[in-house]
Amino acid sequence: MEFGRSDRWRLPTAIKILIAGGFGAGKTTMVGAVSETRPLRTEEALTQVGVHVDDLAGVERKLTTTVAMDFGRITIRNDYMLYLFGTPGQERFWFVWDELAMGALGAVVLADTRRLEDCFPAVDYFEKRDQPFIVALNCFEGTSAFTVGEVRSAIGLEPDVPIVRCDARRRDSGREVLITLVEHAMRRGVTPVGTML
Repeated sequence: MEFGRSDRWRLPTAIKILIAGGFGAGKTTMVGAVSETRPLRTEEALTQVGVHVDDLAGVERKLTTTVAMDFGRITIRNDYMLYLFGTPGQERFWFVWDELAMGALGAVVLADTRRLEDCFPAVDYFEKRDQPFIVALNCFEGTSAFTVGEVRSAIGLEPDVPIVRCDARRRDSGREVLITLVEHAMRRGVTPVGTML
């Protein structure tokens, strides 16, 4: 009997992806919507202590905040196992980003057009590290529809950085965003092979 390797038993390539963006942009929602497993969440209730720190304009119904990370997993086309790490959005938790970004293939920067300026720090973070990223416009109901060109100009993005529209609540929409990021990273010459978690 021969015990050689079989393509049938080939494991998918593990890829680490960050879901970043401003406070209330939909990072926890996206990780939860696309994850095949029950996502790990580190959310805590917003309290009176944070009233003077957390800007709730535009996200008044938000009751919780991520204090460390969200974690989920998704398989793309049976070739890639994506490990999703949602970053905390508030400045006081940004110290976690360096650890989460280590070994990541790239990042999705979720942007809420009601608070577009909240995504600027995430864009700056990945630009300074020359790490592949895309911007996903989370389309909230009742918000003004800005063109991709208007958003690109407002953020100051280079033409090669993809901007896509999404609904962070929908699994199919989130999957398309993740596929766009992986394809963008590979076009930039970043390969998922050997990506460390």
